[in-house]
Amino acid sequence: MTIALRLAVRDLGRGGRGLLLLALCLFLGTAALAGIGSLSASMLAALDAQGRTILGGDVELTVSQRSATVAEAAAFADAGRLSETIGMRAMADPGGGLAPTLVNLRGVDSAWPLVGRLQLAPGGHRPRGPEIAVAQALADRLALRIGSPVRIGAARFTVSGVIADEPDRLGAGFTLGPSVILDMDGLQATQLVQPGSLYETRYHLLLPAHGDPDSVRDRLIARFPGAGWNGRTSAQAAGGLKRGIAQLGQFLLLVGLAALAIAGVGVASGVAAYLGAKTRIIAALKVLGADSRTIVTMFLTQLALVAMVGIGAGVAVGAAVPWIVARSAGDALPVPPRIALYPVPLGVAVALSLIVALLSALPALARARQVPAATLLRDTLAPRTLPSIRVLAGIAGLLVLLVALSVLTASDRPLALGFVAGTAATILALWLAGLAIRAVAARLPRPRRPLLRLAIANLHRPGAQTDRLVVALGLGFSLFVGLATIDTSVSAELQHTAPATAPRFFAIDLQPDDAARFRTVVAAAAPGARIEAVPSLRGSIVALKGVRIADMKTLPPGAWVLRGDRTLTWSATVPPRNIVVAGRWWRADYRGPPLVSIEDRTAEALGLHVGDQVTISVLGVDVPARIAALRKIDWGGLGLNFAVVFSPGYIEEAPHGLLASVYAAPARDEAIARKVAATLPSVTLVRVGDVIGQIGELLGKIALAIRAAGAVTVAAGIAVLVGAVAASGRTRRYDATILKLLGGSGAQVLAAQAIEYALLSLILVAVALAVGCGAGWYVVTHVFQLAWAPDWDVVALTLAAATIVTMGIGLLGSLTALRARPATVLRAL
Repeated sequence: MTIALRLAVRDLGRGGRGLLLLALCLFLGTAALAGIGSLSASMLAALDAQGRTILGGDVELTVSQRSATVAEAAAFADAGRLSETIGMRAMADPGGGLAPTLVNLRGVDSAWPLVGRLQLAPGGHRPRGPEIAVAQALADRLALRIGSPVRIGAARFTVSGVIADEPDRLGAGFTLGPSVILDMDGLQATQLVQPGSLYETRYHLLLPAHGDPDSVRDRLIARFPGAGWNGRTSAQAAGGLKRGIAQLGQFLLLVGLAALAIAGVGVASGVAAYLGAKTRIIAALKVLGADSRTIVTMFLTQLALVAMVGIGAGVAVGAAVPWIVARSAGDALPVPPRIALYPVPLGVAVALSLIVALLSALPALARARQVPAATLLRDTLAPRTLPSIRVLAGIAGLLVLLVALSVLTASDRPLALGFVAGTAATILALWLAGLAIRAVAARLPRPRRPLLRLAIANLHRPGAQTDRLVVALGLGFSLFVGLATIDTSVSAELQHTAPATAPRFFAIDLQPDDAARFRTVVAAAAPGARIEAVPSLRGSIVALKGVRIADMKTLPPGAWVLRGDRTLTWSATVPPRNIVVAGRWWRADYRGPPLVSIEDRTAEALGLHVGDQVTISVLGVDVPARIAALRKIDWGGLGLNFAVVFSPGYIEEAPHGLLASVYAAPARDEAIARKVAATLPSVTLVRVGDVIGQIGELLGKIALAIRAAGAVTVAAGIAVLVGAVAASGRTRRYDATILKLLGGSGAQVLAAQAIEYALLSLILVAVALAVGCGAGWYVVTHVFQLAWAPDWDVVALTLAAATIVTMGIGLLGSLTALRARPATVLRAL
């Protein structure tokens, strides 16, 4: 064992408590990064592992508002085992005075499911003919049991079982109602599948062992060009859910990285305080013949041992997060996490933590290396010297490595790069602000009040930690403000998702011939109700400016409108809640070549402008259309709005239905639902409250995740405050001793300290508001794409709490200085 190692272990055993802050900060930062990364990886791994089950096969081919032709079905069957399902929304009417309920109706053939098994609660059996299987949520809501009667459309059914597991339920994506499963004969009996009805037909293929899903999908779609087919493979199952998990995981990882950055400031402060207390030991070792390399090796060994403990504990906790979440909140997740060790996020967390630890400790180690032996005989408050070129080069190299690792391991590299750049710019700005505060404080006129004069002097005196405190407090305050604005904006979206002007119902599958009758029925149930009805049909954008979507290697960011079919409409005039922002709307009597109007943000995401051509597949027919106008849409009212609107004329010849929104008093909801279900059973009413409930549930989970990540950053911020106070502990003891010898009381010393921290906090509140609000605004509006609606009362309370905690920790740290005996302090000089 070398001398440096023996000295490190011996000194660490006797006086290593000063490095507890280092271990705590690294533990918090590592646990946050490792836990968030492991949870995200475990959920994505679960989705990948269940790809065939989620999709219902190896390949899925989907078409809207029709079934496959004989030739198409034969080609599909030649490729592998085939299963057909038809999905649509419908109303389930149990009778007995209960209101009809919106359900997600699925007609399945005898081969379904190709992968997995439909599991029913004990006593149930697979539905046949006039039977249905219902989800547990629907059974609970309508008090259904086996044998209960339910009317759907024009047919009456009995419940044959309650669904315990629907194997490909997750692959169907977002649905508004609980599942109801019936066979194809039962679906035909409902008479809900009509020309213009909104339904989707899915064909699942289970390929032979040698089959390649990608090539089979591409070959079948290419064989029927322009037929409107969309295809997915098992590797693409739950694609939207995977994107959502990855996006939220990326944001939370950035929050964890911010916590690690704040922890790094705490590490720097803790190491500086620890090595500052070892100054006389360093001088004594040099007097006894130790060289600088031995001293640096000794303390670097100590830091490495403690860092390994903190990082190791953080990795252990982070690795256990998927198991903890699965046990405590597994039912709230869309898919249970796959319990395993995920080396990549754990390794990234360890690497980032080690880099931050070394980067934070290097300046203090460089200063310790330069402590002269003469310090043993004189004042320990030696002037600071600039780091050497080698130290600066080492810091620069670590910074480059930190940025590279943070960006290259991120799923959204531009966002990660912007975050790292913003964090670096914030730290630099705060450090410069700290230097500016010291300079300004040194040049201010001396106040007459002694305590205020002493507090201002503390900001610029030799050994003052003002610049470090400004960086630590500024980062902490800014992150607290940012999290508060994000959390309250998400909560505001959750609370105000249903505006007062929102409709009570959306009516779908309304046939044009039934429109007048529908108005009469609604008016009878809710006198004075207002109805907006527009034609609707399904279609998908298949080409942009002559380039087929299928030929694009990657879709542009924000290109949600290109993923699958979308509801389209046509209108002679500008729709309500729409404003033309580019181009011109067509004449009301226009009957020329097809024109379209695109929502402005969608057009921006796709790189489209007025005059560009898009090709839209409608019922298997490619319709080329020129963009005549771009529109800004007010989505807030939850009315009928469409990203794509056609000009009248050619598009009107396609079979279509009507979409209607019903505006009425909330008290008439039950009456409207009953009357429409009794008179027009083929019409499906979507209660707006159900939509809002699902959106609110999703936003609630996001808000909970933000608060959980925020709790780690709060803990890291408190640790940083403790470290910053500890770093100036020796200087505080010296000041307190001199003041007490000159007749000052303990209360006066504490008052001066309180004024100092209050002045710093007030200055940093303005900085935190600017930085935190800017970061919060970007995350809310660009990452989550929600309305910017922070609760300023909560933001003010957050800043007030942070200020009080800062002053409290600062004063608690000063109590140690007040208890120090003057003789002991003076002998140490």
